[in-house]
Amino acid sequence: MTDRIADWTRGAEAIVYQSCGACGNVQYFRRSFCAACGAPDPLEKRASGAGTVYATSLVCRAATPETRAHVPYNIVLVDTVEGFRMMAHGANDLSIGDSVTASYRPFAGRLVPYFEK
Repeated sequence: MTDRIADWTRGAEAIVYQSCGACGNVQYFRRSFCAACGAPDPLEKRASGAGTVYATSLVCRAATPETRAHVPYNIVLVDTVEGFRMMAHGANDLSIGDSVTASYRPFAGRLVPYFEK
């Protein structure tokens, strides 16, 4: 992987996923190989930020002192239109099956993906 696209983990307002040129598998976590077939160097692509809520969990107890100011906050699993599932923050009123779009918000000192209707 030589040309890496900046994403939210590097402070950019983007979600980056990988697509295998050999088998077409899509994967969210960056790897130097395809998790499905083992082919090297999957291609990096920028996601649209659109998806559907698969699961949601409202967090009402802070895990760390840095997250205390954000309680309650919602953690969602989103099935993206590109075909991968990711965990992110989301609006507190989201329900399973809602169509959502990502924006980016500060959370505990970092910029994170935030999904809302």
